[in-house]
Amino acid sequence: MSTTWKIDPAHSSAEFKVKHMMISNVKGTFSGLSGTLVEDPANPASDTVEAVIDIATISTGDAQRDGHLKSADFFDAETYPQITFKSTSVVKKDEGAYEVTGDLTIHGMTKPVTLEVEGPSAPGKDPWGNTRIGLSATTKVNRKDFGLTWNSALETGGVLVGEEVKITLEVQFIKS
Repeated sequence: MSTTWKIDPAHSSAEFKVKHMMISNVKGTFSGLSGTLVEDPANPASDTVEAVIDIATISTGDAQRDGHLKSADFFDAETYPQITFKSTSVVKKDEGAYEVTGDLTIHGMTKPVTLEVEGPSAPGKDPWGNTRIGLSATTKVNRKDFGLTWNSALETGGVLVGEEVKITLEVQFIKS
């Protein structure tokens, strides 16, 4: 018996981390998550996940940088306003640990990625009677694989923006 869960955008975020000037990490978050998880505890291989992230919700703590990331140099939010993920495989690795593989689309380019998932948590009731679960997921991607190739050489050698991007998702779901 499967259960459908909807992402609660008020309690979910997608965080990314990338090297800046090859010396430190810059983090950013997207807060506009939506999507569903269809879960069958008796048959995890049949589980499916679909998620959408609104590029306009990007925040790095610097309005000028956020604007640059939304521009055609990076995400080109006007042309590609969303990042999407659709699972193709769910594998239970251990109790509370899954490997979810799927198609990630960024900047109009789709590539397979694998998320390492912790959770879902045990279901709990909120004060309004809704049943909720939560999970965390991580992956790494090369931004150039998705056509995000803008960069700037540094006088000291190296580049302004690293290629590897670490992604962390903190997601809370409400039972439909």
